[in-house]
Amino acid sequence: MALVAAAPLLLAAAGLAHPTGLSRATAAHWEDLHIALLPVFPLLAVGLLVPLWRRPRRDLTGYATVVAWAGCFGYAAFYTGLDAVAGIAAGTAVEHTAAGASIGPVKRPLYATGEALGAAGAYALIGAVVATAVALFPRYGVRVLPGTAVLVAAGWSFTDSHIFWPRGVWTMVGFALGFALLALGTARSPSGD
Repeated sequence: MALVAAAPLLLAAAGLAHPTGLSRATAAHWEDLHIALLPVFPLLAVGLLVPLWRRPRRDLTGYATVVAWAGCFGYAAFYTGLDAVAGIAAGTAVEHTAAGASIGPVKRPLYATGEALGAAGAYALIGAVVATAVALFPRYGVRVLPGTAVLVAAGWSFTDSHIFWPRGVWTMVGFALGFALLALGTARSPSGD
């Protein structure tokens, strides 16, 4: 449970300190926070990788596992792009924009690129959640559905909430809960062995 809930809970805590907007006054904090979180965001996918930690077979379960792994990779790659562009690069650019110059033209194109990357990553994560459910359902049945439902809802919220307070923080708490429910549902085989 601790392994699958650690990253989303850390991200929720970071969301409490995340500036609500990027300005000259918040630029250094914005940049530093995104640098610190760069290795943490990809770890959100651990909550799906743990219950799928088996060699895939040549059946629907195996194919769904590979699709889930690919979705986790897509999430990690594209969401890291969001943090790098709209977080680190935008923070750095705003921090070094000449005094008196408008920061809008500096940050808007970085935000647009970052948001597109982040959306691709969030949708890849939703796809990975669904593929994980398909891979786990034959063995664990309905026990995977509560976690899956919470994770799909959190994933949908994640498409535009990042970790901003309040919705983004609650989204991360939702991921922690969903991953915990999924881990609980797959803790034992159906026969209890």
